[in-house]
Amino acid sequence: MAILGSILKKAIELRGKVPPSRKTALKKQLTTLRQLMKKAEFTAFGDHYHFSKKLKEKNFHNTFRNEIPAHDYNSMFKNWWYRSLNGEPFVCWPNHVKYFALSSGTSESSSKHIPVTRDMLKAIRKVSMRQTLSLSQVDLPKEFFQKRVLMVGGSTHLNFNGTYYEGDLSGITTGNIPFWFQFFYKPGPAISKHKDWNTKLNDIVANASKWDIGVVCGVPAWIQIIFEKIVEHYKVNTIHDIWPNLRIFVSGGVSYAPYLKSYEKLTKFPLIILDTYLASEGFMAFQTGSNINGSMKLVLDNGIFFEFIPFNDENFDADGNLKSEPKTILINEVENNVEYATLISTCSGAWRYLIGDTIKFTNVDECEIIITGRTKHFLSMCGEHLSVDNMNRALTLAAKDLNIEVGEYTVCGIPHKGLFAHHWFIACDEKIDGNLLKSKIDEHLKILNDDYRVERGHALKEIFVDVYSHEFFMEFMKQKGKLGSQHKFPRVMKGKILDDWQHYLKKQTN
Repeated sequence: MAILGSILKKAIELRGKVPPSRKTALKKQLTTLRQLMKKAEFTAFGDHYHFSKKLKEKNFHNTFRNEIPAHDYNSMFKNWWYRSLNGEPFVCWPNHVKYFALSSGTSESSSKHIPVTRDMLKAIRKVSMRQTLSLSQVDLPKEFFQKRVLMVGGSTHLNFNGTYYEGDLSGITTGNIPFWFQFFYKPGPAISKHKDWNTKLNDIVANASKWDIGVVCGVPAWIQIIFEKIVEHYKVNTIHDIWPNLRIFVSGGVSYAPYLKSYEKLTKFPLIILDTYLASEGFMAFQTGSNINGSMKLVLDNGIFFEFIPFNDENFDADGNLKSEPKTILINEVENNVEYATLISTCSGAWRYLIGDTIKFTNVDECEIIITGRTKHFLSMCGEHLSVDNMNRALTLAAKDLNIEVGEYTVCGIPHKGLFAHHWFIACDEKIDGNLLKSKIDEHLKILNDDYRVERGHALKEIFVDVYSHEFFMEFMKQKGKLGSQHKFPRVMKGKILDDWQHYLKKQTN
């Protein structure tokens, strides 16, 4: 086995030293768009929008952007994807769509069905390998490369609906991992099939001492629960007493920062955190082993074409809905520290599709980004323009000031004395003065966000903070049927999910 570790480490080092392509970012993107349009040329979508004709034009990318409308999920599904769901081939992408990923649905009343083609599965594996190759930039012993990888996601037991399989994207991708990776993968096919989170959790804990885990992949909140249960079950001090070779945590979906203090108590030494931007629509960016600032490198040549929309009042309404005919820019036109929403066209048959995330470029030359939130997960009741990134940072700094552990939280905007207020709900199992926590959050937000600072002296008259246990938050997720897997607690609540939360609060506190 030591020989295998040496071979893998050497292979990764050699691949990691391959110099990057000389193509510019824009050329990579235009090549990707041409490949996508060429592949979908004879689909119903490609025929309707005359891909064959567009591909003959010199500035085909501009015609593509000008003549094809931007889509959100509802318009894409209503006009096109429902046909694939009914078994029709060659709708938005060649051949029959075998898999549909169910989104976590934190902001919608029901789950979305996102097509996942074989080309997309291949693209996801390719980016996963690129992130693995980036480990050549981290000083790891050769023995590390023979350790196991614990991947905690949705069930690999997918629902078959006559013409397609549906399930969590992590369950779909795990069920399609290459044969050579089966040796490294844990918890293994039997446990991964479990649909019930508690059953899966108990089986992972029961088998943990048998595995030599080097890498853990999953959502921070659920991985934290696994670590806590293992430490409690085996009566040890940290997770490293069970998995001494654990070095890397591949995180995705939410910021790791609010969980940092909790993880410090569960580990003997800090883990290397590698963020990923893997959504149901595709694997868009990843953090390399050498990038310690938390930014992720956008993947520009692997089946996804990006357009960027400045996230402002000109392009989005007060509820975060995209206005008609937004002006988009391409990768060569973006600027650092400007918030953008993204339209993507992909090898799963999404075309000029609003994915709903907001990002900022931290280094335009290296095409490095951070995720700042969601187009509908932000607060701007009176012009405060508060992003999830602002909220994460303010809460993390406040927790550090008070030496407390926080994890889940959510914020909503409410009317207050004829004007407005923000109401925070925060998970903390320690005894804490809510007023002191409120003042610390408010203080940091005023520094982080100038618009917030201005509005706190005008229309945003107050903020409220209520503190509950972590279990209180988890019970809400359980009642929503979103316990474990890749589900995330919504950072901003609006609409029906806010109504459900308020009903839950009333029921639990009476």
